Amino acid sequence: MNILPLIAESKDELAEIFRDLHAHPEIGFTEARTSAIVADLLRAYGVDEVYTGLGKTGVVGLVHGKQKGNRRVGLRADMDALPIHEVSGLEYSSKNDGVMHACGHDAHTTMLLGAAKHLAATRDFDGTAVIVFQPAEEGLGGARAMIADGLFEQFPCDEIYGMHNWPSGQLGRVGICKGTAMAGAAFFDITVTGQGSHAAMPSQSKDALIIAASLVVELQTILSRNMPALDACVLSVTQLNAGAAYNVVPEVATLAGTIRYFKDEVYELAAARMQAICDGFALAHDVEIKLELRNVFDVLLNDHDLSDAYLEAAAEIVGPENVFGDDAPLTGSEDFADMLKIVPGAYCVVGHAGTAALHNPAFTLDPEILPIGASIMARMIEKRLPL
Repeated sequence: MNILPLIAESKDELAEIFRDLHAHPEIGFTEARTSAIVADLLRAYGVDEVYTGLGKTGVVGLVHGKQKGNRRVGLRADMDALPIHEVSGLEYSSKNDGVMHACGHDAHTTMLLGAAKHLAATRDFDGTAVIVFQPAEEGLGGARAMIADGLFEQFPCDEIYGMHNWPSGQLGRVGICKGTAMAGAAFFDITVTGQGSHAAMPSQSKDALIIAASLVVELQTILSRNMPALDACVLSVTQLNAGAAYNVVPEVATLAGTIRYFKDEVYELAAARMQAICDGFALAHDVEIKLELRNVFDVLLNDHDLSDAYLEAAAEIVGPENVFGDDAPLTGSEDFADMLKIVPGAYCVVGHAGTAALHNPAFTLDPEILPIGASIMARMIEKRLPL
């Protein structure tokens, strides 16, 4: 590994920051402690301008190079945690019960801080580095909130880059899927309102639970019978709630879940079929069925040329044998996609020694990734804004 010298010297500091953030996770839009730490460290590192409060708890820093050219390149990290009870057994496990950094956003924040420290100290570039710390990535719309608050009007970028840890067991493996890289996503809620009754006399009911259970099965026919065979789509019902007593046929049942897709027209087809199925079930069973669908993530598109530039920068840190530009698309989603809809750029994954899956209560992140990620991001600024 060719870790940048200042970042290598800061390895212990980065590990300490990471452990502190991991022990004090915060759910999206409540990252007050995290954003305060980020802003204070940016100022301590000599970042030229630090702005807080974008998208409620977002932070933006500007670092000007030795030559103050007009080009600006952005780097972005997310800060929020998940509503998961941690069982990793780490000595720096979460102190906030029921909240955990199970996706490694604490590491992303730490790596971007390391890159900012290097850039502010060396300034070996021509232009401005725009350092973006985003809240609420986990389905709460943090990117859209920052954009709505004028992120790119106040801090215009010519390009922007993001990064995610990957628990592959392969420390320093850097991968990019060029083009369509990650799925768009929508969340749905379905409410079935029927007629309750005594469980001993179900003929007097319009059984919302039975109807909801049938809906779970019927919705899967959208994938098997409506979707073109070569178009990927995932429709998962993840919640079914009804009833509160052994002897009562419930009047109301609710379903919830998610749709993942790589083409907008695929999502539109799935949404239309879901509505038609709900309307048909409502008519057939003489009940009310309400469908609510909300888009949460856009499809993430990596610019081909900028993906190559990202891989070139990464190769200088981890070696060309550890960079791969042919990763497969992921059905997971990432709201950095919203930023990439406005500003061209790319998003990579960086492997580490951990192997527990993301969003798992036993997830652990190998701190050895911290100087690697920080070096790749810092080097990207230097290569895209050469003196």
